[in-house]
Amino acid sequence: MPVAARERALAASSGCPSAPGLAFDFGPPANETSLGIVALAAALLFKNGQTTERMAVTVERLGHGLGLPVRVLPDWDKLTIEIDGTSLSQTVPTKPLGVDMNRVLAVSKVIDRLCDGSLRLEEARPALLSAGNLPPVSTLRFTSFAATGAASLGVIFGALEMTSLILIAVSAALGALVRRCWLSGLGTNPFIQPLCAALIAGSVAVISSTSLHLPSSALVAFCPCMVLVPGPHLLNGAIDLVRTRIALGIARLAYAGVVVLMICFGLLLGLTAGGAVPPAAGSSAPVPFLADVIAAGCAVASFGTLFSMPWRTLPFPIVAGMLGHAARWALISLAGTNVATGALAACILISIIVTPVVDRLHLPFAALGFSAVVSMIPGFFLFTAASAVVALISAGPRAPITLLTDIAVNGVTAILVILAITFGLILPRMLLERCHS
Repeated sequence: MPVAARERALAASSGCPSAPGLAFDFGPPANETSLGIVALAAALLFKNGQTTERMAVTVERLGHGLGLPVRVLPDWDKLTIEIDGTSLSQTVPTKPLGVDMNRVLAVSKVIDRLCDGSLRLEEARPALLSAGNLPPVSTLRFTSFAATGAASLGVIFGALEMTSLILIAVSAALGALVRRCWLSGLGTNPFIQPLCAALIAGSVAVISSTSLHLPSSALVAFCPCMVLVPGPHLLNGAIDLVRTRIALGIARLAYAGVVVLMICFGLLLGLTAGGAVPPAAGSSAPVPFLADVIAAGCAVASFGTLFSMPWRTLPFPIVAGMLGHAARWALISLAGTNVATGALAACILISIIVTPVVDRLHLPFAALGFSAVVSMIPGFFLFTAASAVVALISAGPRAPITLLTDIAVNGVTAILVILAITFGLILPRMLLERCHS
Protein backbone atom coordinates (compact mmCIF):
# COMPACT_ATOMS: atom_id res chain seq x y z
CA MET A 1 0.00 0.00 0.00
CA PRO A 2 1.39 3.49 -0.83
CA VAL A 3 2.43 5.60 2.13
CA ALA A 4 -0.35 8.19 1.68
CA ALA A 5 -3.02 5.52 1.38
CA ARG A 6 -1.70 3.76 4.47
CA GLU A 7 -1.73 7.05 6.37
CA ARG A 8 -5.36 7.68 5.42
CA ALA A 9 -6.26 4.11 6.43
CA LEU A 10 -4.52 4.53 9.77
CA ALA A 11 -6.28 7.83 10.37
CA ALA A 12 -9.66 6.37 9.50
CA SER A 13 -9.17 3.46 11.86
CA SER A 14 -7.95 5.61 14.73
CA GLY A 15 -9.99 8.75 14.49
CA CYS A 16 -6.85 10.84 13.99
CA PRO A 17 -7.26 13.88 11.72
CA SER A 18 -5.91 13.54 8.25
CA ALA A 19 -5.86 15.67 5.17
CA PRO A 20 -4.57 15.14 1.62
CA GLY A 21 -1.01 16.32 1.24
CA LEU A 22 -0.39 16.35 4.99
CA ALA A 23 3.14 17.63 5.52
CA PHE A 24 5.30 16.30 8.31
CA ASP A 25 7.28 19.47 8.81
CA PHE A 26 7.58 19.76 12.59
CA GLY A 27 10.99 20.92 13.71
CA PRO A 28 13.64 18.43 14.88
CA PRO A 29 13.00 18.99 18.61
CA ALA A 30 9.28 18.32 18.18
CA ASN A 31 10.04 15.28 16.04
CA GLU A 32 12.44 13.88 18.64
CA THR A 33 9.91 14.38 21.45
CA SER A 34 7.14 12.70 19.49
CA LEU A 35 9.47 9.91 18.42
CA GLY A 36 10.35 9.25 22.06
CA ILE A 37 6.65 8.92 22.92
CA VAL A 38 6.10 6.52 20.03
CA ALA A 39 9.15 4.43 21.01
CA LEU A 40 8.01 4.21 24.63
CA ALA A 41 4.52 3.08 23.62
CA ALA A 42 5.99 0.46 21.27
CA ALA A 43 8.30 -0.92 23.96
CA LEU A 44 5.49 -1.19 26.52
CA LEU A 45 3.23 -3.05 24.11
CA PHE A 46 6.02 -5.33 22.91
CA LYS A 47 7.36 -6.39 26.31
CA ASN A 48 3.89 -7.05 27.76
CA GLY A 49 2.78 -9.61 25.20
CA GLN A 50 1.09 -7.75 22.34
CA THR A 51 1.52 -9.51 19.00
CA THR A 52 4.19 -7.96 16.79
CA GLU A 53 1.83 -7.09 13.95
CA ARG A 54 -0.76 -5.46 16.20
CA MET A 55 2.00 -3.55 18.00
CA ALA A 56 3.36 -2.26 14.70
CA VAL A 57 -0.05 -1.17 13.42
CA THR A 58 -0.87 0.57 16.72
CA VAL A 59 2.48 2.38 16.77
CA GLU A 60 2.09 3.52 13.18
CA ARG A 61 -1.37 4.82 14.04
CA LEU A 62 0.08 6.72 17.00
CA GLY A 63 2.85 8.12 14.82
CA HIS A 64 0.30 9.30 12.30
CA GLY A 65 -1.66 11.01 15.06
CA LEU A 66 1.52 12.83 16.16
CA GLY A 67 2.42 13.80 12.60
CA LEU A 68 5.17 11.24 12.11
CA PRO A 69 5.21 8.54 9.40
CA VAL A 70 7.00 5.98 11.57
CA ARG A 71 8.14 2.47 10.81
CA VAL A 72 8.82 -0.23 13.42
CA LEU A 73 11.73 -2.67 13.11
CA PRO A 74 11.31 -5.33 15.83
CA ASP A 75 14.03 -7.63 17.09
CA TRP A 76 14.24 -9.98 20.06
CA ASP A 77 16.14 -7.60 22.32
CA LYS A 78 15.30 -4.19 20.87
CA LEU A 79 12.86 -2.10 18.87
CA THR A 80 13.95 0.47 16.32
CA ILE A 81 11.51 3.24 15.43
CA GLU A 82 12.32 5.18 12.25
CA ILE A 83 10.71 8.25 10.71
CA ASP A 84 10.32 7.68 6.98
CA GLY A 85 12.09 10.24 4.85
CA THR A 86 14.37 11.44 7.65
CA SER A 87 17.51 10.31 9.43
CA LEU A 88 15.75 10.33 12.80
CA SER A 89 15.39 7.00 14.57
CA GLN A 90 15.37 5.65 18.10
CA THR A 91 16.33 2.21 19.40
CA VAL A 92 14.76 0.96 22.61
CA PRO A 93 16.25 -2.07 24.40
CA THR A 94 13.42 -4.40 25.37
CA LYS A 95 12.53 -8.10 25.30
CA PRO A 96 9.08 -9.67 24.86
CA LEU A 97 9.28 -11.78 28.01
CA GLY A 98 6.13 -10.66 29.82
CA VAL A 99 2.42 -11.23 29.30
CA ASP A 100 0.25 -8.62 31.03
CA MET A 101 -3.05 -7.89 29.34
CA ASN A 102 -4.05 -5.20 31.81
CA ARG A 103 -0.98 -3.15 30.93
CA VAL A 104 -1.50 -3.63 27.21
CA LEU A 105 -5.09 -2.49 27.56
CA ALA A 106 -4.05 0.58 29.59
CA VAL A 107 -1.29 1.55 27.13
CA SER A 108 -3.74 1.15 24.22
CA LYS A 109 -6.19 3.50 25.93
CA VAL A 110 -3.46 6.15 26.33
CA ILE A 111 -2.65 5.80 22.63
CA ASP A 112 -6.33 6.23 21.75
CA ARG A 113 -6.47 9.41 23.84
CA LEU A 114 -3.40 10.76 22.09
CA CYS A 115 -4.92 10.04 18.72
CA ASP A 116 -8.29 11.66 19.43
CA GLY A 117 -6.66 14.72 21.00
CA SER A 118 -7.98 14.28 24.53
CA LEU A 119 -4.43 13.89 25.93
CA ARG A 120 -1.72 16.50 25.41
CA LEU A 121 1.72 15.47 24.20
CA GLU A 122 3.46 16.67 27.37
CA GLU A 123 1.15 14.43 29.40
CA ALA A 124 1.78 11.36 27.26
CA ARG A 125 5.00 10.07 28.82
CA PRO A 126 3.73 10.06 32.44
CA ALA A 127 0.48 8.45 31.30
CA LEU A 128 2.31 5.73 29.36
CA LEU A 129 4.71 5.04 32.22
CA SER A 130 1.80 4.80 34.64
CA ALA A 131 -0.01 2.35 32.33
CA GLY A 132 3.14 0.28 31.84
CA ASN A 133 3.80 0.04 35.57
CA LEU A 134 0.37 -1.16 36.64
CA PRO A 135 0.77 -3.79 39.35
CA PRO A 136 0.11 -7.44 38.53
CA VAL A 137 -2.77 -9.32 40.10
CA SER A 138 -2.54 -9.81 43.85
CA THR A 139 -0.58 -12.73 45.26
CA LEU A 140 -3.75 -14.25 46.71
CA ARG A 141 -5.54 -14.12 43.38
CA PHE A 142 -2.48 -15.36 41.49
CA THR A 143 -2.00 -18.31 43.84
CA SER A 144 -5.65 -19.33 44.08
CA PHE A 145 -6.19 -19.22 40.33
CA ALA A 146 -2.98 -21.15 39.65
CA ALA A 147 -4.33 -23.88 41.95
CA THR A 148 -7.75 -23.75 40.28
CA GLY A 149 -6.25 -23.94 36.80
CA ALA A 150 -4.05 -26.92 37.60
CA ALA A 151 -6.92 -28.81 39.26
CA SER A 152 -9.18 -28.02 36.30
CA LEU A 153 -6.61 -29.50 33.93
CA GLY A 154 -6.52 -32.54 36.18
CA VAL A 155 -10.26 -33.01 35.73
CA ILE A 156 -9.97 -32.60 31.95
CA PHE A 157 -7.27 -35.28 31.75
CA GLY A 158 -9.14 -37.72 33.97
CA ALA A 159 -8.09 -37.13 37.60
CA LEU A 160 -11.55 -37.39 39.15
CA GLU A 161 -10.67 -38.48 42.70
CA MET A 162 -10.62 -35.68 45.27
CA THR A 163 -7.25 -36.56 46.83
CA SER A 164 -5.45 -36.20 43.51
CA LEU A 165 -7.17 -32.88 42.76
CA ILE A 166 -6.24 -31.51 46.18
CA LEU A 167 -2.60 -32.51 45.71
CA ILE A 168 -2.56 -30.92 42.25
CA ALA A 169 -4.02 -27.69 43.61
CA VAL A 170 -1.61 -27.58 46.57
CA SER A 171 1.37 -28.23 44.32
CA ALA A 172 0.40 -25.46 41.90
CA ALA A 173 -0.33 -23.06 44.76
CA LEU A 174 3.06 -23.69 46.36
CA GLY A 175 4.78 -23.13 43.03
CA ALA A 176 2.87 -19.89 42.50
CA LEU A 177 3.73 -18.62 45.98
CA VAL A 178 7.41 -19.36 45.52
CA ARG A 179 7.44 -17.64 42.13
CA ARG A 180 5.63 -14.54 43.36
CA CYS A 181 6.96 -14.08 46.90
CA TRP A 182 10.54 -15.32 46.74
CA LEU A 183 11.96 -15.89 43.28
CA SER A 184 10.63 -12.64 41.80
CA GLY A 185 13.07 -10.71 44.02
CA LEU A 186 16.15 -12.82 43.33
CA GLY A 187 16.88 -11.74 39.77
CA THR A 188 15.58 -11.25 36.27
CA ASN A 189 16.46 -14.65 34.80
CA PRO A 190 13.18 -15.89 33.28
CA PHE A 191 14.07 -19.59 33.57
CA ILE A 192 14.52 -19.84 37.35
CA GLN A 193 10.82 -19.51 38.20
CA PRO A 194 9.46 -22.34 36.00
CA LEU A 195 12.39 -24.55 37.00
CA CYS A 196 11.72 -24.16 40.74
CA ALA A 197 7.93 -24.43 40.38
CA ALA A 198 8.33 -27.68 38.42
CA LEU A 199 10.77 -28.91 41.06
CA ILE A 200 8.06 -28.38 43.67
CA ALA A 201 5.55 -30.23 41.48
CA GLY A 202 7.90 -33.19 41.22
CA SER A 203 8.47 -33.21 44.98
CA VAL A 204 4.74 -33.16 45.75
CA ALA A 205 4.18 -35.92 43.19
CA VAL A 206 6.54 -38.12 45.17
CA ILE A 207 3.92 -38.22 47.93
CA SER A 208 1.22 -39.48 45.60
CA SER A 209 3.41 -42.12 43.99
CA THR A 210 5.24 -43.50 47.05
CA SER A 211 3.02 -42.82 50.05
CA LEU A 212 -0.56 -42.61 48.80
CA HIS A 213 -0.23 -44.83 45.70
CA LEU A 214 -2.83 -42.79 43.84
CA PRO A 215 -3.92 -43.99 40.39
CA SER A 216 -3.50 -40.45 39.04
CA SER A 217 0.05 -39.91 40.28
CA ALA A 218 1.17 -38.93 36.77
CA LEU A 219 -1.42 -36.16 36.65
CA VAL A 220 -0.38 -34.97 40.12
CA ALA A 221 3.08 -34.48 38.65
CA PHE A 222 2.13 -33.10 35.25
CA CYS A 223 -0.86 -30.79 35.82
CA PRO A 224 0.93 -28.18 38.00
CA CYS A 225 3.61 -28.03 35.29
CA MET A 226 1.03 -27.38 32.57
CA VAL A 227 0.28 -24.06 34.29
CA LEU A 228 3.88 -23.06 33.50
CA VAL A 229 3.83 -23.78 29.75
CA PRO A 230 4.64 -20.52 27.85
CA GLY A 231 1.75 -20.74 25.41
CA PRO A 232 1.59 -17.04 24.40
CA HIS A 233 5.26 -17.10 23.41
CA LEU A 234 4.69 -20.20 21.28
CA LEU A 235 1.76 -18.55 19.52
CA ASN A 236 3.51 -15.20 19.08
CA GLY A 237 6.53 -16.99 17.65
CA ALA A 238 4.39 -18.94 15.21
CA ILE A 239 2.56 -15.77 14.15
CA ASP A 240 5.87 -14.01 13.53
CA LEU A 241 7.06 -16.91 11.39
CA VAL A 242 3.86 -16.87 9.34
CA ARG A 243 4.28 -13.12 8.81
CA THR A 244 7.91 -13.76 7.66
CA ARG A 245 9.53 -12.17 10.70
CA ILE A 246 11.80 -15.20 10.71
CA ALA A 247 14.52 -14.10 13.16
CA LEU A 248 12.05 -12.82 15.76
CA GLY A 249 9.81 -15.87 15.38
CA ILE A 250 12.71 -18.28 15.84
CA ALA A 251 13.90 -16.33 18.89
CA ARG A 252 10.45 -16.48 20.49
CA LEU A 253 10.11 -20.21 19.84
CA ALA A 254 13.63 -20.84 21.14
CA TYR A 255 12.80 -18.97 24.34
CA ALA A 256 9.59 -20.96 24.79
CA GLY A 257 11.46 -24.18 24.09
CA VAL A 258 14.05 -23.45 26.77
CA VAL A 259 11.26 -22.70 29.27
CA VAL A 260 9.63 -26.06 28.49
CA LEU A 261 13.02 -27.74 28.86
CA MET A 262 13.47 -26.13 32.29
CA ILE A 263 9.99 -27.32 33.32
CA CYS A 264 10.77 -30.89 32.31
CA PHE A 265 14.17 -30.77 34.03
CA GLY A 266 12.71 -29.37 37.25
CA LEU A 267 9.91 -31.93 37.31
CA LEU A 268 12.21 -34.90 36.75
CA LEU A 269 14.73 -33.54 39.26
CA GLY A 270 12.03 -33.27 41.92
CA LEU A 271 10.88 -36.81 41.25
CA THR A 272 14.32 -38.38 41.28
CA ALA A 273 15.45 -36.38 44.33
CA GLY A 274 12.51 -37.85 46.23
CA GLY A 275 13.44 -41.36 45.17
CA ALA A 276 10.40 -41.79 42.92
CA VAL A 277 10.40 -43.28 39.47
CA PRO A 278 8.96 -40.92 36.84
CA PRO A 279 5.28 -41.90 36.75
CA ALA A 280 3.92 -43.74 33.77
CA ALA A 281 0.72 -42.23 32.45
CA GLY A 282 -1.96 -44.81 32.04
CA SER A 283 -5.18 -44.46 30.12
CA SER A 284 -7.24 -41.63 31.55
CA ALA A 285 -10.77 -42.12 32.75
CA PRO A 286 -13.53 -40.82 30.47
CA VAL A 287 -14.65 -37.39 31.62
CA PRO A 288 -18.39 -36.55 31.53
CA PHE A 289 -19.35 -33.76 29.14
CA LEU A 290 -20.54 -31.30 31.79
CA ALA A 291 -17.47 -31.80 34.00
CA ASP A 292 -15.20 -31.39 30.99
CA VAL A 293 -16.79 -28.12 29.82
CA ILE A 294 -16.98 -26.59 33.32
CA ALA A 295 -13.36 -27.52 34.01
CA ALA A 296 -12.36 -25.92 30.70
CA GLY A 297 -14.10 -22.70 31.72
CA CYS A 298 -12.30 -22.71 35.07
CA ALA A 299 -8.96 -23.28 33.34
CA VAL A 300 -9.60 -20.36 30.96
CA ALA A 301 -10.47 -18.07 33.88
CA SER A 302 -7.33 -19.17 35.71
CA PHE A 303 -4.95 -18.52 32.84
CA GLY A 304 -6.64 -15.23 32.03
CA THR A 305 -5.94 -14.22 35.62
CA LEU A 306 -2.31 -15.39 35.42
CA PHE A 307 -1.94 -13.07 32.42
CA SER A 308 -3.46 -10.16 34.39
CA MET A 309 -6.65 -10.01 32.39
CA PRO A 310 -9.16 -7.51 33.86
CA TRP A 311 -12.24 -9.07 35.47
CA ARG A 312 -14.62 -7.47 32.98
CA THR A 313 -12.92 -9.12 30.00
CA LEU A 314 -12.73 -12.65 31.46
CA PRO A 315 -16.22 -13.74 30.29
CA PHE A 316 -15.24 -13.52 26.60
CA PRO A 317 -12.43 -16.13 26.62
CA ILE A 318 -14.35 -18.26 29.13
CA VAL A 319 -17.34 -18.56 26.81
CA ALA A 320 -15.09 -19.16 23.80
CA GLY A 321 -13.05 -21.79 25.65
CA MET A 322 -16.13 -23.65 26.89
CA LEU A 323 -17.71 -23.69 23.42
CA GLY A 324 -14.47 -24.85 21.85
CA HIS A 325 -13.96 -27.56 24.43
CA ALA A 326 -17.54 -28.74 24.00
CA ALA A 327 -16.87 -29.10 20.27
CA ARG A 328 -13.62 -30.95 20.99
CA TRP A 329 -15.34 -33.33 23.44
CA ALA A 330 -18.06 -34.09 20.91
CA LEU A 331 -15.58 -34.76 18.10
CA ILE A 332 -13.40 -37.05 20.20
CA SER A 333 -16.05 -38.84 22.29
CA LEU A 334 -18.91 -39.05 19.78
CA ALA A 335 -17.31 -38.81 16.34
CA GLY A 336 -14.19 -40.77 17.29
CA THR A 337 -11.66 -38.27 15.91
CA ASN A 338 -8.13 -38.07 17.27
CA VAL A 339 -6.87 -35.47 19.74
CA ALA A 340 -5.14 -33.31 17.12
CA THR A 341 -8.20 -33.11 14.85
CA GLY A 342 -10.42 -32.22 17.79
CA ALA A 343 -8.00 -29.48 18.85
CA LEU A 344 -7.83 -28.07 15.32
CA ALA A 345 -11.61 -27.79 14.97
CA ALA A 346 -12.01 -26.33 18.46
CA CYS A 347 -9.28 -23.74 17.92
CA ILE A 348 -10.76 -22.60 14.61
CA LEU A 349 -14.05 -21.99 16.40
CA ILE A 350 -12.33 -20.19 19.27
CA SER A 351 -10.30 -17.99 16.93
CA ILE A 352 -13.45 -16.90 15.08
CA ILE A 353 -15.07 -15.94 18.41
CA VAL A 354 -12.02 -14.28 19.98
CA THR A 355 -10.67 -12.23 17.05
CA PRO A 356 -13.39 -9.51 17.02
CA VAL A 357 -13.15 -9.12 20.80
CA VAL A 358 -9.35 -8.79 20.67
CA ASP A 359 -9.51 -6.12 17.97
CA ARG A 360 -12.24 -4.15 19.69
CA LEU A 361 -10.62 -4.17 23.15
CA HIS A 362 -6.98 -3.89 21.93
CA LEU A 363 -6.01 -7.04 23.84
CA PRO A 364 -3.05 -9.30 22.94
CA PHE A 365 -4.39 -12.04 20.69
CA ALA A 366 -1.78 -14.61 21.73
CA ALA A 367 -2.48 -14.22 25.45
CA LEU A 368 -6.27 -14.20 25.15
CA GLY A 369 -6.27 -16.94 22.53
CA PHE A 370 -3.98 -19.13 24.61
CA SER A 371 -6.16 -18.57 27.67
CA ALA A 372 -9.13 -19.88 25.70
CA VAL A 373 -7.33 -22.99 24.41
CA VAL A 374 -5.12 -23.75 27.40
CA SER A 375 -7.04 -26.90 28.28
CA MET A 376 -5.93 -28.38 24.95
CA ILE A 377 -2.20 -27.69 25.33
CA PRO A 378 -0.46 -31.11 25.15
CA GLY A 379 1.69 -30.63 28.23
CA PHE A 380 0.53 -34.03 29.44
CA PHE A 381 1.96 -35.71 26.33
CA LEU A 382 5.20 -33.67 26.49
CA PHE A 383 5.87 -34.59 30.11
CA THR A 384 4.89 -38.22 29.54
CA ALA A 385 7.39 -38.45 26.68
CA ALA A 386 10.08 -36.83 28.86
CA SER A 387 9.38 -39.32 31.67
CA ALA A 388 9.67 -42.19 29.21
CA VAL A 389 13.01 -40.86 27.99
CA VAL A 390 14.35 -40.81 31.56
CA ALA A 391 13.04 -44.32 32.17
CA LEU A 392 14.67 -45.49 28.92
CA ILE A 393 18.04 -44.07 29.96
CA SER A 394 17.76 -45.62 33.42
CA ALA A 395 16.85 -49.05 32.08
CA GLY A 396 19.59 -49.06 29.45
CA PRO A 397 19.81 -52.24 27.36
CA ARG A 398 17.10 -53.85 29.49
CA ALA A 399 14.52 -51.23 28.50
CA PRO A 400 11.29 -52.74 27.13
CA ILE A 401 10.20 -51.83 23.63
CA THR A 402 7.09 -50.19 25.07
CA LEU A 403 9.22 -47.28 26.29
CA LEU A 404 10.23 -46.46 22.74
CA THR A 405 6.61 -46.70 21.70
CA ASP A 406 5.55 -44.35 24.48
CA ILE A 407 8.20 -41.80 23.50
CA ALA A 408 7.21 -41.89 19.85
CA VAL A 409 3.44 -41.83 20.36
CA ASN A 410 3.40 -39.12 23.03
CA GLY A 411 6.06 -37.00 21.33
CA VAL A 412 4.36 -37.09 17.93
CA THR A 413 0.94 -36.47 19.51
CA ALA A 414 2.28 -33.42 21.34
CA ILE A 415 3.79 -32.00 18.15
CA LEU A 416 0.62 -32.58 16.13
CA VAL A 417 -1.58 -30.99 18.80
CA ILE A 418 0.72 -27.95 19.03
CA LEU A 419 0.56 -27.54 15.25
CA ALA A 420 -3.22 -27.97 15.27
CA ILE A 421 -3.65 -25.35 18.01
CA THR A 422 -1.26 -22.94 16.29
CA PHE A 423 -2.79 -23.14 12.84
CA GLY A 424 -6.33 -23.36 14.22
CA LEU A 425 -5.83 -20.04 16.01
CA ILE A 426 -3.68 -18.22 13.47
CA LEU A 427 -5.36 -18.96 10.13
CA PRO A 428 -8.86 -17.65 10.98
CA ARG A 429 -7.23 -14.65 12.64
CA MET A 430 -5.28 -13.74 9.51
CA LEU A 431 -8.21 -14.41 7.19
CA LEU A 432 -10.51 -12.19 9.25
CA GLU A 433 -7.87 -9.45 9.32
CA ARG A 434 -7.60 -9.61 5.53
CA CYS A 435 -11.37 -9.47 5.10
CA HIS A 436 -11.57 -6.29 7.21
CA SER A 437 -8.52 -4.61 5.69
